[in-house]
Amino acid sequence: MLPADSAMTSIVQRIARQALVTFRSPPRVGEDSSRSFLENQSKLQSLLTEVRAADLKLAPRRSSDNPPVATPPAFPHHQGGPPVTYMHICETDQFSMGVFLLKSGASIPLHDHPGMHGMLKVMYGKVRISCFDRVEHGACIPPAPALPPGQRSALRGSVLRSTAEFTEESGPCVLSPERDNLHQIDAVDGPTAFMDILAPPYDPEDGRDCHYYKVLTDVEGKEEEEVWLMEISQPADFWCGGEPYPGPEVCL
Repeated sequence: MLPADSAMTSIVQRIARQALVTFRSPPRVGEDSSRSFLENQSKLQSLLTEVRAADLKLAPRRSSDNPPVATPPAFPHHQGGPPVTYMHICETDQFSMGVFLLKSGASIPLHDHPGMHGMLKVMYGKVRISCFDRVEHGACIPPAPALPPGQRSALRGSVLRSTAEFTEESGPCVLSPERDNLHQIDAVDGPTAFMDILAPPYDPEDGRDCHYYKVLTDVEGKEEEEVWLMEISQPADFWCGGEPYPGPEVCL
């Protein structure tokens, strides 16, 4: 039986507290994870497996829904509202937590999380997540495509780690600085929403800016398939708006 204070605490609050503990001293890039980190990470995964849309006061949306947008799009020429919106829940120096909501047919393009850990848990709907990792020069990658000299520096050797679909019944998708760090997220068969935890948060001034990529070689969907990626600007058809978070308040 849970202690009285735990029984009264929302699962969103418990997730945030566990994230704070888990990511207070995460392993550095290239370091092996300590036993305590792995134990705390497992506790966080268990809590995320339990959380549901109702716990965040989220109502699954239909394709025709048009939610209010609190933040204007970054590009004034965009019409029809953003394909993706974000609900901010909380942020500390150690981690950020929020909810991404994707319209039917929307995608978050292939992007990276430099030096960051993360977890993604679907609240409703279905997403397809394709995860890639960078590989070192000299790995068994197909010959690089012919490009103008000015674009060659944007090439990144990579490997397709997995492509899988996730629903609210699935456990969280987990990424680390070395594993599944680049991914693309596609809404499947309608609108979808997922809780997202990143540790530490994006911070361009500290070397953690988000970069976008496109796949230059044909991907057959086989795991461990080597491919070439090219770093690109944020795609013109993707932008993210903001909307209010309706769920329980989080205090840290």
